[in-house]
Amino acid sequence: MKQILNRLINQESITSEEAKGVLVNISEGVYNPNQIASFLTVYMMRSITLEELQGFRDALLELCIPVDLSEFNPIDLCGTGGDGKDTFNISTLASFITAGAGVKVAKHGNYGVSSASGSSNVMEELGVKFSDQSDFLKKSIEKASICVLHAPLFHPAMKNVAPIRKALGVKTFFNILGPMVNPAFPKKQLVGVFNLELQRIYGYLYQNTDINYSIVHALDGYDEISLTGNTKIITNNSETILNPADLGLPQIEQSDLFGGDTIKEAAKIFKKIIKGKGTEAQNNVVCANAGLAIATAKQITHIEGFELAKESLESGRAKASLEALIELSK
Repeated sequence: MKQILNRLINQESITSEEAKGVLVNISEGVYNPNQIASFLTVYMMRSITLEELQGFRDALLELCIPVDLSEFNPIDLCGTGGDGKDTFNISTLASFITAGAGVKVAKHGNYGVSSASGSSNVMEELGVKFSDQSDFLKKSIEKASICVLHAPLFHPAMKNVAPIRKALGVKTFFNILGPMVNPAFPKKQLVGVFNLELQRIYGYLYQNTDINYSIVHALDGYDEISLTGNTKIITNNSETILNPADLGLPQIEQSDLFGGDTIKEAAKIFKKIIKGKGTEAQNNVVCANAGLAIATAKQITHIEGFELAKESLESGRAKASLEALIELSK
């Protein structure tokens, strides 16, 4: 580790194989917490390379406990987080709206590290049970059209890193990896990333997979379609800029997206929106994101997906999906 740290501190990069080796060693408890913290810190001060990201991803996918949900051909909606914007749980809400529209979802998520409430925090607060049991997950997808894959249950390799990430309290390259290491290996994904450089790297990596993908970054810094301005979207066959007006929507303010300071506040906002009682701005944002997920899954236009998302939210089907998942968790 000492040699690798010295190279990284000197602004050198490591190979894909070396990156993979470091993560395998972390999982086997080879390094002490200070070494791991230093390794994570280096990547907050310099950008990750394509090769390094590939090595980290390959290690985590090899070390994970896989779950086979291929019979449902689900989509995952997952952002990197780490955009520092303290929004409400947009991609988690969009996941239930997508499920309510009849698209099966395998939602990968974790506790918040750099935000007040991550996807898993709000799910837990609402009474959703986390499980790595294949039968339970399949039953969830059958009955609720969605299952929740809580990352720590499927990535035991990362147990040595979790307390260090929590203590650091800022985004690390594990944020970057989250969307790439869904243990169900879904063939459809809506991914949000926190900067353009990372979006470009993700685009290169996803090009070499058999995944149907849409990678989004709002140009004012969000890891999702924020409607506070333009969003760049990279898919299997296009790169486009989305303006809120393209969906017939007004631009909104950053303050419209605030997610509260605590998990309880986040859950309160979540419940309000899923009941269809959110503000117009909140509803539009979650439907814009769910709409792109539905469009990616069904291979239709974003506008058509957006209409299906609105219908799912307004008809109560998104809420029914959440209620079914909570019921199964009892």
